[in-house]
This record gives sequence, C-alpha cells and structure tokens, in this order.
Amino acid sequence: MSTPPDGLPVYRVVTGPDDAAFCRRVSEMLTLGYELHEGPAVTFNGANVIVAQALVWRAARRN
Repeated sequence: MSTPPDGLPVYRVVTGPDDAAFCRRVSEMLTLGYELHEGPAVTFNGANVIVAQALVWRAARRN
C-alpha cells in the first residue's frame, strides 16, 4: 500500500504518558505499516514521564 489507510497522514507524532496505552498506540501504528522515525523524546511533567514518538509511513520513507 503506497498511502496510509483511512486517510491517516504520512507523518505522525504519538504523545502521552509512558504507559501500556502509549505502547499499544505506537504498536498499532507499526502494525499498520508505519516505521519509527528516530528515537522518542522523553520529558517529566512533575507527575508522569511523557513520551513523544514520531512515525513515518513506510512507503513514504523510501521515496
């Protein structure tokens, strides 16, 4: 598939607390055909570790 399904963008950034739900969201994107773009960004907001992970549609990365 040359474009992401369901009108999803080619580039995505998933953010949220570093928990199982965040990991599931990133895993779902990988299963759809996205690839990680570099490593995650991590910060602490005083209560939780917050993570941001960029993902790129696999076909777009090869162009």
